[in-house]
Amino acid sequence: MVSTEAFSTAVGQARDLLRWRSPLRTELWAARITAGLAPERVRPFLAELAADGGPEARLTLVALAAVNAGRPSPPTGAPDAPDAASGPLASDGEAVDDGQAAGDGEAVSDGQAAGDGGSAADGEAVVGAGVYADAARGLDETLAGWVRRMGRVTCEGAWYGKADPYGEQVLAVLSFRYDNGKEPHILVVGIDQPHGGLAVDALVEEAKFLDDLELAAAEPGTVAGRILDAFELGDRIMGVEVADTLAGVRPLAITRAQGVPGLVHGASDDTLARFRDLPEMPGAREAFEKLAEFVGDRPLWWSPRRVSAFLTSWLPREAILSEAAIAAMPEVVRAWSRFSGDHPAVLRQVDADAPRLPALMADDSLAGLGKRIAQNRL
Repeated sequence: MVSTEAFSTAVGQARDLLRWRSPLRTELWAARITAGLAPERVRPFLAELAADGGPEARLTLVALAAVNAGRPSPPTGAPDAPDAASGPLASDGEAVDDGQAAGDGEAVSDGQAAGDGGSAADGEAVVGAGVYADAARGLDETLAGWVRRMGRVTCEGAWYGKADPYGEQVLAVLSFRYDNGKEPHILVVGIDQPHGGLAVDALVEEAKFLDDLELAAAEPGTVAGRILDAFELGDRIMGVEVADTLAGVRPLAITRAQGVPGLVHGASDDTLARFRDLPEMPGAREAFEKLAEFVGDRPLWWSPRRVSAFLTSWLPREAILSEAAIAAMPEVVRAWSRFSGDHPAVLRQVDADAPRLPALMADDSLAGLGKRIAQNRL
């Protein structure tokens, strides 16, 4: 049963929101309420609000329905919580802490976001959107007109790019405006690369937040799809640390992204296709193909430790290369490093590790099982 304190707090805050008449502030507030509700508390809380029937309770129900409109409904007979994997996804290199995390700015909303951090899957049980919608059905017509603008937004643009110099996090950004043209805002989602591309932070900010970011314009449907993919991946992983702010923005972020037209899930990154600086030397194309295989669908992530993992661990373990490709690899990696930001620390790491590559590639004891099987077939 939901505590009287929780109900009283929500009603008291709703009273203030009825005076402020801000759809955005109300949606952010409802997202924090959602984050603070354990799965078994949702229906009792909605029932208590419905039984009260006052304007504050009705506003709470309508706002909860608006921010949870993108929430998936569990299949018939499915448990309330999504399945989680037994551990974090394997990555090509170890995570490092020399990049700046997404979200140094203050959120638009007043008050502290709900949630104490923890793993990406903690506490985010599936209570379908229909549960919230049924509880709020018809109530928006009983309140002031501004209430009906909640959730009625248009996506006006999208951006995507590195959150830190080495791309250990990327930022996916969508901009929105309500149907009356007011309260423009951006949704910023930080997506972790070393752990496979899961959402680790999210903020709703004013548009001027973009001024300090060097992000490239992108197709809204592609960026929205990446945001949804990142949240879905987080649901499958246990034990990954996320920012305290994520839980309180997540419901609104998912609903906003779900509403963007032309959603593209699993969109490929065109960074590799834009690379035009391949050295003109024998074996360079073969070497670059292995580099492309290594960076995979996370080409923006290129740090000193990832360089070292590629040259000293992944290549000897996984790659079968011609002598020409082995000889060309250092120059190919240098060219890619210049293209990926030209960071001195990355180039120094290439210089430190490249001389060891021929000996490492010749050491059969470093070969992984797949490489050994492939070599035996040659």
